[in-house]
Amino acid sequence: MALGNQHSEDVANQSLTEPNNAQRRSTVDPGAATSTVVYESKFFDQYNPITANDMLDRIPGINVFGGNRGGGDRGLGTGGNILINGQRIAGKDNSARDQLDRITAAEVERVEIIRDTSGELNVRGAGEVINIILLAVPSRSSTQIELVQRLNHDDTYEIGGSVGWSTQIGNFQALVNAETRPNYESRDNREIRVSPDGELLGTLFEENIRDQDRRALSTNISYGHGAHRMQLNAQLQQGDFPRTVQRDFVDFLDGVGVESTQEERINNEESNWEIGGDYEYSFTNSSRLAVLFVANNEIRNSIRERFIAEPTTEPMAKNLFIDSRRERNEFIVQTNYNFSLSAKQSVRVGFERAITGLDSALFIASPFGTEPASDQYGGLSLLPSASNAGTSVEETRYEGFAFHNWKINDKSSLESSVVYETSEIAQTGAVSKTRDFQFWRPSFDYRYNLADNFRLRGTVRRNVSQLSFSAFAATTNDEDRDINGFAGNPELEPETSWSYQGELEYRLPKDAGVLATSVFYSEIDNKIGRINATTDPERPVSATGNVGRAKQYGWSTRASLRMNQFNLPNAIVSGRMGLFDSEILDPFINQKVRTGGRGFANLNFRQDITSTNLSYGIDYNHSFWGGYYNIDIVTRTRNDRRRSLDLFVQKIWFDDWVFRLETDNTLDASRCRYRERYEGTTIEGNIALIQDSCSSRYRRWILSVQTTF
Repeated sequence: MALGNQHSEDVANQSLTEPNNAQRRSTVDPGAATSTVVYESKFFDQYNPITANDMLDRIPGINVFGGNRGGGDRGLGTGGNILINGQRIAGKDNSARDQLDRITAAEVERVEIIRDTSGELNVRGAGEVINIILLAVPSRSSTQIELVQRLNHDDTYEIGGSVGWSTQIGNFQALVNAETRPNYESRDNREIRVSPDGELLGTLFEENIRDQDRRALSTNISYGHGAHRMQLNAQLQQGDFPRTVQRDFVDFLDGVGVESTQEERINNEESNWEIGGDYEYSFTNSSRLAVLFVANNEIRNSIRERFIAEPTTEPMAKNLFIDSRRERNEFIVQTNYNFSLSAKQSVRVGFERAITGLDSALFIASPFGTEPASDQYGGLSLLPSASNAGTSVEETRYEGFAFHNWKINDKSSLESSVVYETSEIAQTGAVSKTRDFQFWRPSFDYRYNLADNFRLRGTVRRNVSQLSFSAFAATTNDEDRDINGFAGNPELEPETSWSYQGELEYRLPKDAGVLATSVFYSEIDNKIGRINATTDPERPVSATGNVGRAKQYGWSTRASLRMNQFNLPNAIVSGRMGLFDSEILDPFINQKVRTGGRGFANLNFRQDITSTNLSYGIDYNHSFWGGYYNIDIVTRTRNDRRRSLDLFVQKIWFDDWVFRLETDNTLDASRCRYRERYEGTTIEGNIALIQDSCSSRYRRWILSVQTTF
């Protein structure tokens, strides 16, 4: 299989700033060393792709991601690895990654895989950048329709779909997409409870049903004229849903099984909106000035009620009421200026201001509260000590940054940056206080071409995490039926770290695939985890807090190969594997423990039988957990993720109708949890009982039909 065309880096950089002049580019010898690989649209014609994502599926060795990778979710940043016509999308939820399923293949002129750093790129820090170049035509219009049907293991049938419309009139482009996605889930959980010496104490069967449909409306509008380019995008999502839980217990007392039942009814309110835009002006000396903004809002509210029936009680009596409310707002504006120092050096300087706020409240009531019973709390009595009547947190952050790109010689390049941020976090409510933070975040990204298509990459980066403001006040606990909430921690500080990574990557000749291996090491200050927040020894509680210093290190390797030499034309097999280790001194048991799992393995296979317009493939995942425990004030928990397998077969009929059948969780894989619950606290070390459980939502069939006209 021949690659469409390969172009020199200078030509690729020109295409970033002048996407509409692609036809004037000259090509070079495909065997020559180059940092940019280009796939012309005609290369994909044999596969009959419908969307831009379909085109990327046929390219070995690429990984699509978005957001501010490596530095946490802090403002807009400069992260991600997707560009459309050389430009990033000014958005976080409504990102460029989401746009790929909304861009039809007929609109794409070529796909560029840019492997070197460059001052021309509007994203930073990615090992490779995917640039989707759209056709330059006077006008065009297309409509994309998709119908999705799902059949769950409990015979629940769902239907959803999407409609997308895109148009171009001269320099004006618009894309509108409306969709509804079924998100029903029925999960069964089986649990046994045993004493530390292995005596059976009880069993549990739990049925947990989420009945949700996600609805979204999004749009992207752009206009360019001469040196001016502007873009506006917006997204609105809504996904309110009920959740019901039924638990059937059997407790063994003196060898006799005693049955009881719990039911939970949970109403969830979920919605968010986002609007973003940018304006860019290109000067005659090739420098560029850009202004970007993003505003978003997210609401997550829930009311949870629990009912219990003992053998001697009927009907069921309410014994728990939890009202949890959270609203998050964000407004970000960024400006940056990109200019050249010389033919081989360029600089980008910029400034960003972000205001992030969270309003939250939590009310927990039970028959044993200290306040009079109230209809406001489901007819139960409020527990003021566990509740959070209302907390507001607002961060105002300023960030200045400078990036320097240097093409040292034909073989090596260096991207260095420095970011200085200062912020103020103000909290009001049960606790009122204001704190100030200042951080320097330098980074270095060096790349050296050892030979044609053989690259060494080394990075050094200072990271600062984004705080979860919800941890500043009391919050509900949805992971443990015996612990209703967590305490808040107004002293929480960001997690900071130094990370070091080295990678070797080899791209096989004639677009035959990619091989790569890498190692990393991170030193973390103020690692965020669980800390003791007990004020009453009779009621031990924990909170999210800074645990101390930690370290993480590991190795990973990846391979993506075309299988032509094995008589499997148009087949790609991809595999990834990683092994990790970590260490931190746990504050509860005063021992060094791991902070995460031991690794993962992933295998993907896809083959396109172009003569019959048929495709099929598999996606297999396996995690290695290796004894990692989540240690809290009264529990010690190990979560094990079992292997998973997804299969699909796809057929194109009538030239542009795509029928795709998938099985999700084909192996009926379970998520298992081994939890030790302690008498008193984990600090004392006396195990009271062990809860050993596994849950699964079993397999699911998905049939989708998609076309464009």
